[in-house]
Amino acid sequence: QVQLVATGGGLVQAGGSLRLSCVVSGRTVSTLRMAWFRQAPGKEREFVGRIRGSGDTYYADSVKGRFTISRDFAKNTMYLEMNILKLEDTAVYSCAAGPDSSAVFNTWGQGTQVTVSS
Repeated sequence: QVQLVATGGGLVQAGGSLRLSCVVSGRTVSTLRMAWFRQAPGKEREFVGRIRGSGDTYYADSVKGRFTISRDFAKNTMYLEMNILKLEDTAVYSCAAGPDSSAVFNTWGQGTQVTVSS
């Protein structure tokens, strides 16, 4: 059974950086397709980016060039490096995982709050 624990959220000024972590247990990250999603107050959940087992990444246009997804196999952890943060990046960020052969994310971690201030 795969379990995900997301950490690293906090308060940061616009233009700053933050790194979120998603620790995985039950499966190795290299066998999973994983993703980050976010949900701002009053808005629907939004796809941020994903990484496949091969390491291939894909990002939403709104974060492309500013956010980077990576993995640490030794720590069995996925990261979301967020740079040049904007006010509109404020949201609860959640990590998700599913079989690498599927586009369905069937396991979700709890969210971590990211607040960008001016």
